[in-house]
Amino acid sequence: MRYIISTLGCKVNQFETQAMETRLQEHGHQPCAPGEIADAVIVNTCAVTAESGRKSRQLLRRLRDENPGAVLAVCGCYSQLSPEETARIGAQVIFGAADRMAFVEAVERAVQEGQRTRSVDEPFRRRQLEKLPAGALEGRTRAMLKIQDGCVNFCSYCIIPYTRGRLRSLPLEDAAAETARIREQGFRELVLTGIEVASYGVDLPGKPGLADCIEAVAKEAGDMRIRLGSLEPTVITEDFCRRLAATGKLCRHFHLSLQSGCDRTLKAMNRKYDTARFFAATELLRRYFPGCALTCDLITGFPGETDADQTETLAFIEKCAFSDMHIFPYSRRPGTPADQMPEQCTHALKALRAREAQAVAARMHRAYLEQSVGLTLPVLFETGEEGSLGHSDTYLLVKVEQEGLRGQLLDVKITGVDGERLLGVLRFEN
Repeated sequence: MRYIISTLGCKVNQFETQAMETRLQEHGHQPCAPGEIADAVIVNTCAVTAESGRKSRQLLRRLRDENPGAVLAVCGCYSQLSPEETARIGAQVIFGAADRMAFVEAVERAVQEGQRTRSVDEPFRRRQLEKLPAGALEGRTRAMLKIQDGCVNFCSYCIIPYTRGRLRSLPLEDAAAETARIREQGFRELVLTGIEVASYGVDLPGKPGLADCIEAVAKEAGDMRIRLGSLEPTVITEDFCRRLAATGKLCRHFHLSLQSGCDRTLKAMNRKYDTARFFAATELLRRYFPGCALTCDLITGFPGETDADQTETLAFIEKCAFSDMHIFPYSRRPGTPADQMPEQCTHALKALRAREAQAVAARMHRAYLEQSVGLTLPVLFETGEEGSLGHSDTYLLVKVEQEGLRGQLLDVKITGVDGERLLGVLRFEN
């Protein structure tokens, strides 16, 4: 069959989509070329915010209308939460946020036999992590490996525990074996991802931690570098940083879940740290990984947030000197405690505070770009036409004039800044 596959949301969704596409192609199915008619349209949805849900519905309707004869197959967090609405949109195959390989089989049956399937489980009954092949979406130069799923933090604004369920981890030996397989395929970067990777291993015998997993992966990584997904600041200790630095494999980019720079708001969010603990984490990372890029998520306009709280947050993010930030106005999610909190901020106020935070973030981002001029950075090139573009270990976009470098990991001396990217020359040409 010919298929179209589309993904919304986080890196975990991206990983699961590439695993499904790997299985589809193993079974002889092919992605649609431009202009071809699809037999199946597959959408991996997101529901982390109300806006994510809206985008999922919008994409489903658009692809349905563009491919009227195709089977519409839907999985992911949105269909986990809203299977009835997904069915009303016209999906013939509906799964939730689990059983990706069974989902592929259901898509095949729908195309071949016209069989409709709805299989949305109870998330908190999941006990083991589904083993999916590490790899990359077509055309990518870096591979992904999901080492963990689920979350039980129950932050007051977040719906994800109700879609992803309890904590499940990939055993150390499986993580190592998948890393070796990816290395043999010639990838130069491996991204370790999960819903809440800081909790890695709590469900496994002996309770290995995230540092144990990273060390096991690093031993099999060969000449691949390792990039981490989002981290909770509570996992960042002296021992954690020392062990990671000792591997010599880690990219100097760490994405930390901040959400607010105000202690009062963090407590209302049911986060498990305060700003002092968060800042201590940033100092540890900078000590063990000099020049590292620190990025974060920030939610503005949380219920009850005052002008003073916003001022406190703006001062704190500036103190942290992030290289970049993902900033989101607070999005109400039915079924979460925050949805029922009093003193909900207006859309206009949430947007205003997001713009204020973005102005600070843009200034810090520019400063970090400019600080990179004159440095030599390792860059993994992802495109090789009209010059070559790639990302440094600090996750900055870098361009050099040479063509044909795609897939190569090379040292680049940074010579300037051009908008959102750095300019450089290959070190051996200096």
